[in-house]
Amino acid sequence: MPERIADRKTTEELLRQLVRIPSPYFHEDAVMDFVLDWLRGEGLPADLHTFYEPQETQFRGKNVHGCLDSGRPGPVIYLNGHLDTVPLCEGWTKPPYEGIVEDGKLYGVGALDMKGGCAAMLLALRAFAKNCAGSFCGRIVYHFVSDEEGPYGLGTVFAIADDLDGIRSGADLAIIAEPSAGFAGRKHPCLGLGARGGYNYTITLHGKTAHAADPHKGINAVTEAAKVMLELEKTVPARDEKLGHAALCVIDLKTKPAACSVPEYAQIEVFAHCVRGESRETLRAQAEEAIRRADIRCGWDIAFRQPPVDGYGFDGGFLPYVTDENDPYIQSLESSVEAVCGCRPSRAYFQSIGDFNSVGGLLGIPTALIGAAGENIHSADEYAELDSVMDVADILYDFLVRTNGGKQ
Repeated sequence: MPERIADRKTTEELLRQLVRIPSPYFHEDAVMDFVLDWLRGEGLPADLHTFYEPQETQFRGKNVHGCLDSGRPGPVIYLNGHLDTVPLCEGWTKPPYEGIVEDGKLYGVGALDMKGGCAAMLLALRAFAKNCAGSFCGRIVYHFVSDEEGPYGLGTVFAIADDLDGIRSGADLAIIAEPSAGFAGRKHPCLGLGARGGYNYTITLHGKTAHAADPHKGINAVTEAAKVMLELEKTVPARDEKLGHAALCVIDLKTKPAACSVPEYAQIEVFAHCVRGESRETLRAQAEEAIRRADIRCGWDIAFRQPPVDGYGFDGGFLPYVTDENDPYIQSLESSVEAVCGCRPSRAYFQSIGDFNSVGGLLGIPTALIGAAGENIHSADEYAELDSVMDVADILYDFLVRTNGGKQ
């Protein structure tokens, strides 16, 4: 294995600093400021990108971004990572914001998903800028984003909408340092080459109220909703040779109860994970067919969640994608994995959604996920294995050197 670009102590301390800054989605300002200062302190180009989403969340967010531009023709490589986490959950037996290390595992909220990956990105960028300045070609664009764990992935959405560092013009390869082994349940190293997409929609049922003593005089929207939900669960899922089966899940039911009255309103909320070939239109048709099978008496309508910004291809959902295994940049990345880890990575296709859907699906950039190993994503006692964080830093550095022509 080649010499590490950062030793264990340096890697551990950087990841611990990130973990010690609580950053649940919608509350990332402090961690963004830390990363901005870190990049600038290492002499790397870095700026703050601010955005505002006025309709659904009223969120004022921040991204940190930069670009190493050689001024010469060459590959454009895009690195993306999110610095937000899910909120603190119950059940922790380790301090959630201290970054303690036991048996090579660093514990903390977001240590695996995905501050470990972001630490690796930072270390790889620092090493590349130090060792390859003046000798490389092309451009390396990097975005550290907010709100990936939130309802829309607003950080990357607005990076695209505002064409941050020209990202809408595309890139030869995007690498997102999500915890690929942890997501896929695979042994490290693991390369993610695609993911299912997803859409959120609601079915609203309009019944007729009546006194509960005479329910036959009304149309009960709640019992009508129950019929629809049962039929939704009978939907035959589409299947993709890489992404597997689609999946549909009822995630909420709302009503407006009145004392001793037949409810006239019910709203079913659905999240549908989809595969290639599916769209808002095909999912709407599925829902309409379920409603027809339910043979309900009340009125109804279907509404998909609206996008947080207009245009740029956003339709409120997350587009599924698959990256070609034979893409030359994927082959180069796999060679870097082998050089660092001594073996080729396994390949996986993810079942859930993230910023990679915006990059690989919407922008159509060939996208790979390679990140740290560990366990308990979105759960108590989350941890990242430090050796794997160091591996990812070395893999990213080796890949950048291979593709952009720097000299080690």
